[in-house]
Amino acid sequence: MIQIKDGPALRARAQDMSLRTDTIFAERGNIYTEDGTMLCSTIPQFDVHIDFTVIKKDTFYKHVDVLSRKLADLFKDATAAQYKTNLVKAYKDSTRYFELGTKIPYDKYLQLRSFPIFNKGQRKGGMIVDTRNTRDNPYDILALQTVGKYQPAIWRDKKLVKNVKGLEAMYDSLLSGENGWCMKQRIAASKWATVEGSRIEAQNGKDIVTTLDISIQNVAEHALKDALEQYHCWNGTCIVMEVATGKIRAMANLGTDKDKDGPYAEDQNYALVLAEPGSTFKIVTLLSLLKDGLINVEDDVNCYGGQRQFAHRVMHDSHHGLGTMPIKKAYAQSSNVGMASLAYEHYYKEPKIFIKHIKDLHLNSKTGIDLFGENKATMAEPHEKNIWNAATLPWLATGYGVMITPLHTCMMYNAVANGGKMMKPYLVSSVREFGKEVKHFEPTVLEEAIASKDVIAQLKKCTEEVVLSGTGKHIQSPYYTIAGKTGTAQVCDKGIPYSAGVYQGSFVGYFPADNPKYTMIVAIRTKPHSHSYYGGTIAAPVFRMVADKIFANGQGSWKGGAVDSFSKSGKTNYVAKASTVFNQKTLLNAMKKPLGVQYSAGSIAHIKMDSSHKIVVNPQTITQNIVPDVVGMSLKDAVYVLERQGLKVRISGSGAIQGQSIAPGSVATKGQTIIIQLS
Repeated sequence: MIQIKDGPALRARAQDMSLRTDTIFAERGNIYTEDGTMLCSTIPQFDVHIDFTVIKKDTFYKHVDVLSRKLADLFKDATAAQYKTNLVKAYKDSTRYFELGTKIPYDKYLQLRSFPIFNKGQRKGGMIVDTRNTRDNPYDILALQTVGKYQPAIWRDKKLVKNVKGLEAMYDSLLSGENGWCMKQRIAASKWATVEGSRIEAQNGKDIVTTLDISIQNVAEHALKDALEQYHCWNGTCIVMEVATGKIRAMANLGTDKDKDGPYAEDQNYALVLAEPGSTFKIVTLLSLLKDGLINVEDDVNCYGGQRQFAHRVMHDSHHGLGTMPIKKAYAQSSNVGMASLAYEHYYKEPKIFIKHIKDLHLNSKTGIDLFGENKATMAEPHEKNIWNAATLPWLATGYGVMITPLHTCMMYNAVANGGKMMKPYLVSSVREFGKEVKHFEPTVLEEAIASKDVIAQLKKCTEEVVLSGTGKHIQSPYYTIAGKTGTAQVCDKGIPYSAGVYQGSFVGYFPADNPKYTMIVAIRTKPHSHSYYGGTIAAPVFRMVADKIFANGQGSWKGGAVDSFSKSGKTNYVAKASTVFNQKTLLNAMKKPLGVQYSAGSIAHIKMDSSHKIVVNPQTITQNIVPDVVGMSLKDAVYVLERQGLKVRISGSGAIQGQSIAPGSVATKGQTIIIQLS
């Protein structure tokens, strides 16, 4: 009966009980900046259990005291006596799956393997290890909405939902790779072995290289956070774009709960949120009028004392008393009445012409940046009879009745800075596999020329005038020139009426004005009835702070700012005079002579101050194929140095570097993984 009648079914059941298919998970690719700084990485963590049935009695009792002390020192969650009590009880009970720890980082796992008993391997030492990969952002919330936070997919409403956003979501198919699998057969009660020939290896994900610059991103977030805290605002964004290419060098987004004044976090990508831009949109009005040959920026415009009625509505300037003045001055003073009057007088009969100019600037569609979540820009149009009325055009000319993102505005001003060439903003420069570039993303030109050179020249005069004599004159720099525009718009969206008193203050511009390298926008949304809401007050200082940092770091082609002298200080090493702007390379070069140290591309140096306040420089030569000592270095420098040796870097923790998994002086094998342990 068993063999003949029930035999096939029983044999099939036995086969199912003795065979299983295991997934071999692919390792998710890393995300870097162009200079090699790691923004996101997959790091291994370990769940460790102990099978006490395989440990011999004399071995256990001989080493249990030492093992207990080492475990107490390693995990610091119990005393050595408590560990011994638990271990002895588990051994006497012949526990086969005693939990020693979960999510143990790599450095502690390595130490565990070297402890007494455990160093005898799984069969004699009883250590059972399950490896899990976790996604780590070494810089915590820095650029979190842009880079994205990856978490494994979860089942929700009988559907597998991937919980990813930012670049992690946009490039998920490249980063995730393809899982493999293998067939395993039961060879004992709790032991399984891989069936020979059944293993299909996983294909690990590719690495993404972003256009972000970590130093610019860092100062953008700090400067933005300072302004939000100072003026108790809801949220804000700061975008820095490279003029010539459209590369996004920083995209900071910070917000807080509407009922609180903090803490601020990267909770939403405000760079992609639609809003009425206000006065920063006036450059579109000027461009339209100039392209149609209707004005020259030196012509006069009547601002009507800062107040004028259009149909059933009255428009006001924020500061009254403005009369007749050159158009560039009216733009610099951000006169709503002046800009609205020009648009009304020239386009009232044919508003479609003005609308076409807006569409030609790609301000009625998405920018196309490589991020999910961007909404299509919208605006009122003459054929929409339930929206368009006699007052719509003048308000549209001053940035109302149109919904665009801060990224749209940044892209528009970048085109002016770029001599008329409009570039598509983008965030990923290349894709790499095993350290080799497999795909490169070139800059994309959306429009070769948004206007003639003469029109662009006149627009530049207006944006420069804003900082020379207008609403942005307080952010002038003695070291470089700035051009741009302030914007202050009442907010009416997502259930917030104009009467709520919520404003979006912004400043958008480019620098240095005479040879533009970067375009930047800062847009901040206030809480209701805030005392400070003008773009010149809350946003422009953030712009200046970030621009100063970029200038001080020597990023881009700058004029002047060389370090000419140094003085010793009891608190720092060598510092420049207060009036001197410098960069790190210039600083080190200037320090060669007083310190008597020569630097080369193949060396690094630790600069410290001894107890007598004297400078101590310890140069360290980097030898090819030898693992350097990176303890104490910045994460950015350590990753750069190690990857130049061909090593694959993994990060554990955050803060300063406290240890490395491969000892300094060891032979560096290309492709070998090294774990950097941070405090």
